[in-house]
Amino acid sequence: MDKDTRFAVLVIGIPFLGLAYCGLIFAVMIYWVWARQHPVTMATFFVLAPSLISGSIWLLASYKARQKERLGL
Repeated sequence: MDKDTRFAVLVIGIPFLGLAYCGLIFAVMIYWVWARQHPVTMATFFVLAPSLISGSIWLLASYKARQKERLGL
């Protein structure tokens, strides 16, 4: 996969992932009674989960780039 194709998949895929995530949130809030009774807890979870995932991906990519830079590749 070349750079342009990867970028196109990223640009098209990210909004669809966000839409699927919103659908997941709605489904959890509709079908799980505990989630409706504790909205602050669920909101905290649904805000922190993608933040932690994206942050860890970013840090891992940065770490790999640093390692390549140190090796001179």
